Amino acid sequence: MKRVRITASATSALPRSLLIAICVIYVLAGLFGRDPWKNEDAAGFGIMWTMAHGHLSDWLLPNIAGKPIYDNGPLVSWLGALSIRAFSWLDAPDAARIVTGLCFYITCTFIWYGTYLLGRRPEVQPFKYAFGGEPEPRDYGRTLADGALLILLACFGLAERGHETTATVGQLTLISMAIYGLVRSLDKPRQGAVRFGLALGGMALASSPLMTLSLWLAGMIAAVVCRALPLRMLLLVSTPITLLIACTWPLAALKFADGARRWLGEWADIGMDAFSGPTIASLSYIAKNLALFAWPAWPLAAWSLYSWRGMRRAPHIAISLIFAITILVLIVLQAHQGNQLFMLALPALSIIAAFGLPTLKRGTVNAIDWFAVLSFTVLAGFVWIVWLAGITGFPASTARNLRRLVPGFNPEFSWITLISALIVTGAWVALVAWRVSRSPKVLWRSVVLSSGGTTLMWVLLMTLWLPVVNYGRTYRDVAAQIASHLPADYTCIRTARVGDAQLASFAYFGKMRFGSADDDCDVLLRQDSQDYSEPLSLAPYEWRQLWEGRRAADRDERFRLYVLQERPWRRAARPR
Repeated sequence: MKRVRITASATSALPRSLLIAICVIYVLAGLFGRDPWKNEDAAGFGIMWTMAHGHLSDWLLPNIAGKPIYDNGPLVSWLGALSIRAFSWLDAPDAARIVTGLCFYITCTFIWYGTYLLGRRPEVQPFKYAFGGEPEPRDYGRTLADGALLILLACFGLAERGHETTATVGQLTLISMAIYGLVRSLDKPRQGAVRFGLALGGMALASSPLMTLSLWLAGMIAAVVCRALPLRMLLLVSTPITLLIACTWPLAALKFADGARRWLGEWADIGMDAFSGPTIASLSYIAKNLALFAWPAWPLAAWSLYSWRGMRRAPHIAISLIFAITILVLIVLQAHQGNQLFMLALPALSIIAAFGLPTLKRGTVNAIDWFAVLSFTVLAGFVWIVWLAGITGFPASTARNLRRLVPGFNPEFSWITLISALIVTGAWVALVAWRVSRSPKVLWRSVVLSSGGTTLMWVLLMTLWLPVVNYGRTYRDVAAQIASHLPADYTCIRTARVGDAQLASFAYFGKMRFGSADDDCDVLLRQDSQDYSEPLSLAPYEWRQLWEGRRAADRDERFRLYVLQERPWRRAARPR
C-alpha cells in the first residue's frame, strides 16, 4: 500500500473538552433514575442484589433468589454487589449501574490509548513531503485515537447494551484491555504481556472457559501472524498470570460453598453448549441485526481492510482483525438468538475502522455526513412529536397509537426533561451548522456527526421517552400486585416458567421469599404465555388461585398466583 498523503492540518486535535463531554453525556444518559429492564438488565441486577444481601455462597455461586445462574462467572456481579453495599444510600439499581458507567469509561480509555500507540508506529505514518508539512507521529496517533472512540460511540447497538447491568459490559472492558495489552507489548513487552494476562484472567472470572480460551488463542495467533509481537514473552508471562487468576474463584468455591462442584460443572457445560452450533433462527437473527448493531464501525472497518490490503500482517490491522474474527466466529456459533456478543466485536472493529479514515474519499465523507444529518434529524423529530402527542394529545393519531402501545401510561410534564432535551437538540444543531459551514479537513470529521447523532438520539430517548420506556419494560407494578395478594404467613414461593428477569424483579420490588424445587413451598407463581391447565393437586391439598395479571404493556406474559390449602371436603369432615 502507498503511504497516506495528508497534511498536518488534517490532524488537528478534537478539543478534549468536546470529546470528554460526548463520553460523559452518552454514558450518564439512561444510567440512573430507572428500574431494571427486561430481560438481561434485570437478570444481571438480580445476581448483584442477591450477592449484596446474601451469604458467602451467594458470592461464590451466582444465583437469583436461590436459582443458580450459570451463564457467566461472578467478577462483574461482585463489583456490582460491592457498589450496592458501598452506596447503600442510593437505590440498588442505580448503585449497581455505577459499575456499568465505570466499565464503559475504562473501555473508552483502552480503545483510545491502544489506537494512539498503533497510530504512532512508523509503518502507518503518512507520506513525508520534501519540504515538510506532514503530521507528527504523536498528532497522527491522537487523531486516529479520537476517530476510533467516535466510531465506537456512533455504533447503534451500543447505546442500550452499554448501559445495562450485565456481565457483557465488563467483558467489553476486558477485551479492550486485552487488545491494549498486545499493543503495549510492541514497545514494552513485559508490561504488555502482564496486562494481557490480567485481562484474560479477568475474562475467565467474568465469562466462560470457552470464551477465555478463544481470546487466548486469538492473542497467540496474532503474535504468530504479526512478528512484531513478543510471542515468547506472551507465553511465559501472560499465560501463567491468566491461569493463576482463573483458578482463584473455582478453588475458593470448592472450599467454601456447598454444591460448588455441580455448579462449576454446569457453568462449564453451559458455556460450551452456548456455542454448540448455529440454528436457522440464530443465523437469521444475526443476518437481520448484526449489520445495524455495528453500524458504522463495520463498513469503515471493511474499507480499512481494503485500503491496507498490503499490510494486513502489520500490528495496526492484524491484532484487531484477529480479535474481531474470533468474536464473529463465536457469534455465528451461538445456539440461541441474542445480541449481547455483538457488543464484544465493537472495540476491534472500531480500531480497524479508525485506520481507514485517512483513506476515505471526499465524496464518501460527505455521503456519511449527510446520511447522519438526515437520519438523526428525522429520528429526533419523531421523538419530539411522540413526546408532544403524549403530553398535549396532538397529533391525535399519534396520541392514540401511544395509548394503544402502552395502555395505562399517564405522561407527566417535567421541566428538567424538557430543558435537557432542548439543550442536546441545540447542541446537535450547532454541530451540524459547524460541520456544514466550516467543512473541516480533519480526519475525524467523517464520524463526529455520526457519534453526535447517536448521542443525541440516546439522550432524547432517555429524557423525553424515559418514563414510557421505563413503564413498558419494568416489573415494578406486577411485583406490587403479587405482593399485595400473598398470604401474610406464607412460607416460600415456588415458581414455574418464571424467567430470570421476572424472578429478580419480583424478589427486589416485592421483597418475596422464593424457594428451590426441594423446598415445601405453600405458594406457587406461574408464568404462562398460553392457557395451561390448573396445577396438579396432591391429596388432601389443592392449589387455589389468588391472583392473575400481567404487565399492561405486555400481552404475551401472564402470571398466576396460587396458594396451597386443604380440600374443602377435608375441612368439612373435621369434627367441631
